[in-house]
Amino acid sequence: MKGCVQVYTGNGKGKTTAALGLALRASGCEKKIFIGQFMKGQKYSELNALAKIPCIDVEQFGLDKCIRKEEVTPEYVEKTKKALEYCKEKILSRKYDIVILDEINVSVWFGLAEEKDVLDIIDEKPAEVELVLTGRYASEAIIDKADLVTEMKCIKHYFDKGIPSREGIEC
Repeated sequence: MKGCVQVYTGNGKGKTTAALGLALRASGCEKKIFIGQFMKGQKYSELNALAKIPCIDVEQFGLDKCIRKEEVTPEYVEKTKKALEYCKEKILSRKYDIVILDEINVSVWFGLAEEKDVLDIIDEKPAEVELVLTGRYASEAIIDKADLVTEMKCIKHYFDKGIPSREGIEC
C-alpha cells in the first residue's frame, strides 16, 4: 500500500481529532501507529483512551502549558529539534504504518521546528508509511508536498460565548 502525506490545518476545531480518528480506524485493521505530539505536554483524556490500544504509541514533546509565539526559548527549540529527529527515526524504522506529527505545523510557525526538516522528512519517508501533519498555519511548501490537505475553518465556536474546555470534549 502506498503511504500518502496528509495535512490537517486551519483555524477550526478538529485537526488532531481527524488524525486520531484515522489512528482509531487503522488500529481496527491492526496497523501500527506512532503519534508524536509537539507543543503538547498536558494530560488530555485522549491519552487515556490511546493507552488502551496496543498498536498505538504516543509520545509528547511539548511543555505542560500552552505558550505564545513570543515565549519560545532556545531550550524549547532544541527540545523540539531532538523530538523531530526522534520522530524521523520512527518513520524511517518502518516499524509504523502511520506516523502522526501532531501540531508540527504550529511548531514550524512558532520557530520551534525548521520547515526544511519537516520537508526532508516528507521526502525521505518510506513509500509505504502514511504521514499525517496537523496544526494551524501549515506552510505553502508543506501543503505543496502533501497528497491530501484539509483546512478546518472556524465558522462559530462556543469558546467565544465563554464556554470553557470540557473534560472528554476538548481535554
